[in-house]
Amino acid sequence: MSTIHRSRRAVVLGTLAALALGATACGSSGSGDPLGGASSAAGSPAASGAGSGSTVVVGSANFPENVLLGSIYSQALKAKGVKVEEKFNIGSREVLYGQLQNGSLTVLPEYNGSLLAYLDAKSTAVTTEDVNAALTKTLPAALGILDSSPAEDKDSLSVTQETADKYGLKSITDLAAKAGEFAIGGPPEFKSRREQQLKDVYGLTFKEWKPTGDTTANALKDGAIQVGNVFTTDPKIVQLKLVPLTDPKNIFGAQNVTPLINKAGVNPTATAALNAVSAKLDTAGLTALMKRVAVDKEDPSTVAKDWLKANGLG
Repeated sequence: MSTIHRSRRAVVLGTLAALALGATACGSSGSGDPLGGASSAAGSPAASGAGSGSTVVVGSANFPENVLLGSIYSQALKAKGVKVEEKFNIGSREVLYGQLQNGSLTVLPEYNGSLLAYLDAKSTAVTTEDVNAALTKTLPAALGILDSSPAEDKDSLSVTQETADKYGLKSITDLAAKAGEFAIGGPPEFKSRREQQLKDVYGLTFKEWKPTGDTTANALKDGAIQVGNVFTTDPKIVQLKLVPLTDPKNIFGAQNVTPLINKAGVNPTATAALNAVSAKLDTAGLTALMKRVAVDKEDPSTVAKDWLKANGLG
């Protein structure tokens, strides 16, 4: 994303000014800030060069999800014989993007929608295909994106499994018949940013809006709210058995995990390795991996290794 994370959390599709700074939506509980936020914290390592010879320098932002993704990229490349240097926990998009441009970094796990918002705050692209097409036109000649994965770290409207089963809820559209009886929760700014849009696009008028913030997932489980703005890679989705409803009308734009590269440093072998990762990585899988990292406190490199091996890439 942009976001790359702090305490967690910038909200996707905030004001244009916030988007221009690389803000993006992501869950709390140790997931990712798709590359948005403040600059590199004091003491964070900085990429100093692209390494010697054909070394590929894989960077990451300074939040757990992006470090995990960086480790997946790094180990996938190594498995194909690519010489790799790791530069993780660097900082926000503002720092990282410049290092991609000058060749200090070669590969970075990005979030396509947030990256586009950073480069073009006026873009109206929302689907994966449209966002990537716009990125291809907007990025400078030295940079490029590879295949996007189905994995996204983005806003969702989620419900408990019990609520989904009781009312037959699979998509946001299905909420129309029950929204008037439901309380919805999310970050304090969620109501002002989304209430009218949910009315206009999906015809939803909720009984009550509650500012539940980082406690949204727990508020769902406790019954304090019936619908919650939970980010799609928040480990609590798995822990609490929540159900993110599909968004067929795309009010929450694409935030696909996508390799951003400095073209000069990435050969066909590296490209194929990174695209193979994207082909296998989905949101449910990333959420499960983030539970191991953020909740179980496992080492990201170990979690990455296990995932690559399980998917025939390590």
